Amino acid sequence: MSVLVYTEINKGRVKKASLECVNYAKKIAELTGTTVTAVVNNADLAQLEELGKAGANKILSIKNEKLNTDSIYITAAVEQAANAENSKTIIFAFDITGKSVAPRLSAKLKAGLVAGAVDYPVVNGNTLEVKKNVFSGKATAVYTIHTDVKVISLLPNSFPVVFGANAANVVDFSVDLGAVQSKIVVKELKTNSDGGMVPLPEAELVVSAGRGLKGPEHWGIIEDLAKSLNATTACSRPVADMHWRPHHEHVGQTGVAIRPNLYIAVGISGAIQHLAGVNGSKTIVVINNDKEAPFFKSADYGIIGDAFTIVPKLTEAVKKFKANQN
Repeated sequence: MSVLVYTEINKGRVKKASLECVNYAKKIAELTGTTVTAVVNNADLAQLEELGKAGANKILSIKNEKLNTDSIYITAAVEQAANAENSKTIIFAFDITGKSVAPRLSAKLKAGLVAGAVDYPVVNGNTLEVKKNVFSGKATAVYTIHTDVKVISLLPNSFPVVFGANAANVVDFSVDLGAVQSKIVVKELKTNSDGGMVPLPEAELVVSAGRGLKGPEHWGIIEDLAKSLNATTACSRPVADMHWRPHHEHVGQTGVAIRPNLYIAVGISGAIQHLAGVNGSKTIVVINNDKEAPFFKSADYGIIGDAFTIVPKLTEAVKKFKANQN
């Protein structure tokens, strides 16, 4: 019996959200007297070692390209792994994959599901008490899972990643997907070009902008600031809808929910839908020329003024600070 974790590889590295999940599973294993088993597809030796250092005692290594095409195959693979390991608790990241696979697996295994956990669980006998955000992040609620099998997905950037000296036992694991029928036909896979930036759900520093930039031709000042901070760029929904920026940069209730250490919002009014996706940020800095902008009420720091003057000066200040540090 073990706590099972589904982990993913992206651009040659184990996703940070997956490492958080392994750490989280290790905590549950310590509380319940069990071990951690990670499931991973198409990983190399270095990636397998990293999962072990994060807390996995055993790794089921799968080599199956179908898992890259449809979440229905991932669901079947994790179900087979859970049955093989007799796992009673299964952990996912609350990302695109987790949002698709965890509910399917929950239905198949008749398991209770808590999606978007933000704190470590409380073990009470055969139940788990799990905390998550509700009402667009304005409050938290504690859910008790009573079912024999339990499925939990974790809100990215909610937990630290801690490495140890642990080495996992790697086992090749074959999955039988012959009976699984997918209605999706993948003709081509294209990877977004992001200049090497950290993906938004994993980013600890984010620079975002809205309609206050007045047009896509002015986005250079945002990219310059982000580059100086080694941050990831983001945008509000209207900006993505007007095709100033790609939709994968849209953060908010209907976009990507993020929890960075620092979120800099430039020219964004702060509608409730946007706040719902970023209010988990540790520190929020708002730059806007409208002193009545709602975002200032949620900001830790606010700057009232022209973004086209303030942002370049902020970029230069960051560059000067880094130069002095060196």
